[in-house]
Amino acid sequence: MALRLQLIGGGRMGEALLGGLLAGGWAQPGELAVVEPIPARRAELAGRFPGLTVAEQPIDGVEDVVLAVKPDDAAGAATRLREAGVTRVLSIVAGVTTAALEAVWDGGVTTAALVGVWDGEVRVVRAMPNTPALIGTGAAAIAPGRGATDEDLAWATTILEAVGTVAVCDESMLDAVTGLSGSGPAYVFWLAETLMAAGVKVGLPEAMADALTRQTILGAAKLLVESGEAPADLRAAVTSPGGTTARGIAELEDRRAGAAFVAAVTAATERSRELGKS
Repeated sequence: MALRLQLIGGGRMGEALLGGLLAGGWAQPGELAVVEPIPARRAELAGRFPGLTVAEQPIDGVEDVVLAVKPDDAAGAATRLREAGVTRVLSIVAGVTTAALEAVWDGGVTTAALVGVWDGEVRVVRAMPNTPALIGTGAAAIAPGRGATDEDLAWATTILEAVGTVAVCDESMLDAVTGLSGSGPAYVFWLAETLMAAGVKVGLPEAMADALTRQTILGAAKLLVESGEAPADLRAAVTSPGGTTARGIAELEDRRAGAAFVAAVTAATERSRELGKS
């Protein structure tokens, strides 16, 4: 059985993609390979996905890859991929532009900060997924490089749809995507921490505050997604004039909680831009 795709990096996101592609029938185990330098991790992945090809170095002759390494390792990994004959890359490496990856194929540039002239040797699609992909509920945005075609975007979409939803945008928007949905799960987890602590403060046992917070966030998220209603309308429906929720919302507004979330998304977006320039 011929290899269709190799994933470069066997970390949590790489493993999530592997699981999604196999569970969704995108590929059979014998059609996928994962490249992971850490021996213990290779053994773990081989045991978890029987029939999967697990390697220490990229495999020659497999033209399609998902690049899922740390930003500092991207240039070196891309150089090896060029040598291995790779011609199409879906990159989920944070902060590394399509131009920087294309530059590696343009004369073997290996510094991510340098931008070469794309010469048609590689088609790159850049993506920003988020951690809920680990349970198949991720949100990702993808952007094409200079050589990527509609077919390449469709290919990248089918891979990421195995673990969630996908939106297509211009690459200039990916920093904002990072600030919103890339970092967004952490904002929700922070909110959960805060609600749990508040529940304890007003008299609930810790275990009860924990359980109620988790189910409240899950229920609200499912209602938001499945109802299709605007968040403002859903909020209004549960906020009776003069009631308990109205009092709580008023306190959030007085303390400018909404402005704090806007500031968080803005700050994360700016940090993503800074990382992209480094």
